[in-house]
Amino acid sequence: MEETYIDSLDPEKLLQCPYDKNHQIRACRFPYHLIKCRKNHPDVANKLATCPFNARHQVPRAEISHHISSCDDKSCIEQDVVNQTRNLGQETLAESTWQCPPCDEDWDKDLWEQTSTPFVWGTANYCGNNSPASNIVVEHKSNLASGMRVPKSLPYVLPWKNNARP
Repeated sequence: MEETYIDSLDPEKLLQCPYDKNHQIRACRFPYHLIKCRKNHPDVANKLATCPFNARHQVPRAEISHHISSCDDKSCIEQDVVNQTRNLGQETLAESTWQCPPCDEDWDKDLWEQTSTPFVWGTANYCGNNSPASNIVVEHKSNLASGMRVPKSLPYVLPWKNNARP
């Protein structure tokens, strides 16, 4: 059995294609060939079923239940499941001692104490109501060279705007 196991791992071993019996494929290329050949032979592909334990096993649909019960790869997967369940019982997770840091923020209080007006695009920026200069409009400085001005409209027409001008 050990010799069979080593033989099945040989990447140069030739395997027969289940879709076309004339195809002899190296084991390392076999999965790629199965995909390609399945597309080229849809009539044969409909008659074959794929083993749930090893996608390289293409078995006639009538024999799939027998294959599942006797598949060599089934034992590997079952052993993995057994090992995982054993390890799950042995692992004891340490309870976390992390605590949330204290929070000194009070967003509601900050909102009521806020003295400046919120930013609104396209409006002049006024100083806060509590400021002695509450009636003064803050002018925006232009960084453009003298004789230049900011355009009054966008360089394109917005789709919801009417193209006709009064």
